[in-house]
Amino acid sequence: VQLQASGGGLVQSGGSLRLSCAGSGRTFNRNKMGWFRQAPGKEREFVAAITWNGESTYYSDSVRGRFTISRDNAKNSLYLQMNSLKPEDTAAYYCAADRTFYYSGEIFQANEYDDWGQGTQVTVSS
Repeated sequence: VQLQASGGGLVQSGGSLRLSCAGSGRTFNRNKMGWFRQAPGKEREFVAAITWNGESTYYSDSVRGRFTISRDNAKNSLYLQMNSLKPEDTAAYYCAADRTFYYSGEIFQANEYDDWGQGTQVTVSS
């Protein structure tokens, strides 16, 4: 089972990036998925999550209105569109998937997710 995150890079403040996360080894279309991030010297924090069917999305207060999470179950993929980026968004971004089918509880908690991608670095310059 593998999650491969991509799309990170260096962007100026106010710019945009789109992160992708491709799943392999099993299908994720019955599992909630999320994005977390970790900046140097800080703990990993919740960014956004989406239910297994894509009907509900959740965001941290710091990104709500700027970031959009989506998924394409036919492609076994997860996305994060990031607009109006700020220097404080600089971090390594990780995609994650739960293994429990059709369960959306504790969606903000990192320890609820079982499979993790390797991380993709996002750097926002001021």
